[in-house]
Amino acid sequence: MTGPFSERHWHEAETWPRERLAAYQLTRLKAQLSYVYAASDFYRTRWDALGFHPGDVRELADLRRLPLVGKADYVADLAAHPPWGSAVAAPVADRRRVHFSSGTTSNPTPVLWTAHDLDRWADLYARAAYSQGVRDTDVYQCLFSYAWFVGGLGATAGYQRIGVTLLPAGSGDTQRQIDTIFRYGTTAVGGTPSFMLHLAETAERAGTPLRDSPVRRIQVGGEPGAGVPATRAHIEQRWGAKCFDGYGSLEFQPIAWECEEQAGGHLAEDFAYAEVLDPYTHEPVPDGAPGLLVLTHLDKRASPLVRWATGDVVVRDSTACPCGRTLARLPGGVVGRADDMLVVRGVNLFPSAVEQVVRATPGACGEYLIVLDDDVTDPATGYLTGIKLRVEVTGDGQRVARELAHAVRAELTVRAVVETVPEGTLPRSTHKSKRVVRADRKVP
Repeated sequence: MTGPFSERHWHEAETWPRERLAAYQLTRLKAQLSYVYAASDFYRTRWDALGFHPGDVRELADLRRLPLVGKADYVADLAAHPPWGSAVAAPVADRRRVHFSSGTTSNPTPVLWTAHDLDRWADLYARAAYSQGVRDTDVYQCLFSYAWFVGGLGATAGYQRIGVTLLPAGSGDTQRQIDTIFRYGTTAVGGTPSFMLHLAETAERAGTPLRDSPVRRIQVGGEPGAGVPATRAHIEQRWGAKCFDGYGSLEFQPIAWECEEQAGGHLAEDFAYAEVLDPYTHEPVPDGAPGLLVLTHLDKRASPLVRWATGDVVVRDSTACPCGRTLARLPGGVVGRADDMLVVRGVNLFPSAVEQVVRATPGACGEYLIVLDDDVTDPATGYLTGIKLRVEVTGDGQRVARELAHAVRAELTVRAVVETVPEGTLPRSTHKSKRVVRADRKVP
């Protein structure tokens, strides 16, 4: 266990000079690759076939000799070596926890933790919360799901490490959540942006707006939220609290989080070595350019991953933050999922960019769907000619539709067909919202 290191920083690694951080990463990478080679049949078999040995690594760039590994590789290995796969590196006696993917695109996939991994995980979550101003005098209500989902227990362990009074509430019982916030003086909450907005809407309809509650800090994750300026503003206005973006995945918990400066999530670079690569050539891109985030564990024991292609497109900034942290940041959070990117007449478009425009348009309530159907598809080629937006509005729907279509054309350079529906029409989510709906799916 660590922290707090200073009044603003939980761990000393947050303020290391970049040269010291790189030296630490290289030392840890060499040790980690040796561990993985000895303990993981999955990686040892692959590396032997390549003629690669961990001792070959002399500098961080040498890691690029290894191929990327993605979800498809992991799923195939699980099918060949059920139920845990051959990538697991910890003996059964050392395994303490397992969490699973949602299983929306394949069978649920397991990721394991040892006691060391769990301790590291909790400390990283504590570091994130501490950087946002959470202290042991806070009352934290965890609104992430606890059923199978990885976020709830991770946040619980981290905030407990700081010493808060913790309410493990989960993501159901909307009215009870609101009542609990007011009755017990909750000062900090965490959950998905969708659930934060759902709670705010429900509270306003009941005449108890959450901006009148004691909550002053909100950490969101699981989907684009605080990284989208208009969505962050929407949440902050309805809650009367600062909203911080958090980013993680099942395989890497957590990856990055915003500090009180709200200037982009700080990468946990002493936990994972991060590469930002061109999605097609897999060559490094410079800071400021969007690229695929690829991560390598530096000390994970149970389910270590080497050059894991997250599927997320990010932009990295390695300059120091005004908070004093030297860890690289991800301005704007996750730009989008590489496999969610839409190509509209040659324009690469991520749903998060559409969300920014929708939430910034007066009269649009913020809830929307991107509908891909015949109205925006070339019948000869099947390529998209535009996007259709189904948007909740208040007031003059025709005016909002015109203004939104104009804004999409002006800011995203694509055509938009806009359908407006009354507020409360579209489905809400208490977990992760699905924003893109294809024509072969049933829509409201």
